[in-house]
Amino acid sequence: MLDQDETTKSELRHRPIAVIGAGFSGTMAAIQLLARLPRRQPVLLCERAERFGGGRAYATGNPDHLLNVRAANMSAYPDRPSHFEDWLSEIAAGGAEAGTGSPAIGHGGDGIWRTPAGTFAARGLYGDYLAGLLTEAMTGGTMPRLHLINDTIIDIVPDGNHLVLIAEGGLRVEVAGAVLAMGNLAPPQEPPSRFRVDPWRPEQYGRLHPDHPVLIIGTGLSMVDAVISLRRHGFSGRIIALSRRGQIPAEHQRADPWPRPDFTAAETRSLTRLLVRIRREVAAAAEAGIGWHGVIDALRPVTDALWLGLPPADKARFLRHLRPFWDTHRHRAAPPVGAAIAGEIEAGSLQVRAGKLVAIEDQAGEARVTYRPRGASELETLAVQLILDVRGVGRVADTTDPLLRNLIDRGLVQAGPFGLGLAVHPDLTVMGTAETPARLWTLGPLLRGTYWECTAVPDIRNQAVDLARSVAAAQ
Repeated sequence: MLDQDETTKSELRHRPIAVIGAGFSGTMAAIQLLARLPRRQPVLLCERAERFGGGRAYATGNPDHLLNVRAANMSAYPDRPSHFEDWLSEIAAGGAEAGTGSPAIGHGGDGIWRTPAGTFAARGLYGDYLAGLLTEAMTGGTMPRLHLINDTIIDIVPDGNHLVLIAEGGLRVEVAGAVLAMGNLAPPQEPPSRFRVDPWRPEQYGRLHPDHPVLIIGTGLSMVDAVISLRRHGFSGRIIALSRRGQIPAEHQRADPWPRPDFTAAETRSLTRLLVRIRREVAAAAEAGIGWHGVIDALRPVTDALWLGLPPADKARFLRHLRPFWDTHRHRAAPPVGAAIAGEIEAGSLQVRAGKLVAIEDQAGEARVTYRPRGASELETLAVQLILDVRGVGRVADTTDPLLRNLIDRGLVQAGPFGLGLAVHPDLTVMGTAETPARLWTLGPLLRGTYWECTAVPDIRNQAVDLARSVAAAQ
């Protein structure tokens, strides 16, 4: 006769594991779970958008939106590093076209741009790649185990030894556990304005007058995408991009590899010493004829270890003062896109300004945007016909996401370091404040704060493997 623990385990193994979110994080979590869970245990993949496997990043229909990571680093599987490149080769050989290219960024009729800095693919093409992986997962094997739920999950409620998933449409499903894989949270849209539209839905742009400017709030990689979207939409007028520092992403360049620095213990425990050492490495690379790109790339495998080793006060200093510099050097634009943005700036059709947004006042036919230029005391005002807010990623501490708010209010999850992501254990289970922990895991951008390199494909594909092991061990 089975004891109570064995009975509980048997029940759990027959209930599904739910994955909330079907972007890259959720897609690969589901695929890795299928590989590691008992063969009779199903996986539910839940997504509120129409398309599974794309997420916001890869669901774009604009062929000029390119991956900002080389194709060589975009395999979905850590143990098959050339998987995506091989898939691209099949696409190219088959003559399939993901797009027709654009005058904005040059030729790329097959959705693949081959440059001296490496090969870069259209983001929509990568979405097709992920959708294909999902199709294989659903149709492979003798017994289908992957099931899709196209609805918004608004709550997860503990019920004895399992959880109840509650969807916006009224569906309720008992599950053995759940993976929170919602990706990047939306930032607060403040100040409000009726001239704000979703940057990723060009159909909302409407008819734009070429003599009236458009404002983009934010100057990171999403600003680059917004400029490309506006030009693809047919807008030929002036674009103004505003951020506190007015820094734009650097462009990928061909760079010889630089050896990974062997940091001392003292350097790994002090942000100041760490910066001094990195600057020395950059200077040495310059003397050797290698740009800073090689040094930054060499830091990639140890960035998380460096972040974990810094004291909280130094992490806070980094977030306050250095993060924009890191982001523009670490997260670089594909060369065709970088060249297009440089051309826009040189022509004056894109103006990048540094300043703090103060207020937005809606008027008849336009928005009056007030900002304080960096280093100035006087305010300046812009009259714009459209506002695209691309200021990056929202914080868990500030989120209005219904599911996360319900989980936080119930004590099942809590904000992690600096309020950026969720608090997690090393096995990727989430930390809550409730006495009984829920069977919840997370990965991807929701790990921000605890980890630093957790938002790009090379990081998340490894997390998906670790998470699947953790979930399987708990069954």
